[in-house]
Amino acid sequence: MATDVSNQNGTSVSQLVSGILDDAQRLFQQHARLLQADIRKDIREASEAGLSVGMGGLLLGVGALMLLITLALFITWAAGPENMPYWASFGIVGALCAIAGGIVFYRGREMMNKVNPMPEESAQAVKEDLQWKTNPK
Repeated sequence: MATDVSNQNGTSVSQLVSGILDDAQRLFQQHARLLQADIRKDIREASEAGLSVGMGGLLLGVGALMLLITLALFITWAAGPENMPYWASFGIVGALCAIAGGIVFYRGREMMNKVNPMPEESAQAVKEDLQWKTNPK
């Protein structure tokens, strides 16, 4: 007594369903690998960019420090050393730098809050696959 229903090609329904489930599982695995590859690519790009930004920032910082020292010495020279002591000119330059740094830091923090590190398309595909796998209606 046969419990499997066959179609015209001789393939049973259970074989078709099994094939569909295998295909769905393979698709899910491919989406998961795609998501992993996207994340690895983003991490690699971010680390390369971070290294470049870090080195540029270091050189920029050294250059800026030298220019700030020069500015403080210039302020003392322009006012006359007897009218403005060195500590006062360095204090003026330091205060201006602190104010500018606070503004830049605040803007950078606001921009960082808008960053979304998750690749949306790949994550959505995996989410749909999980939904289909857990609820295959």
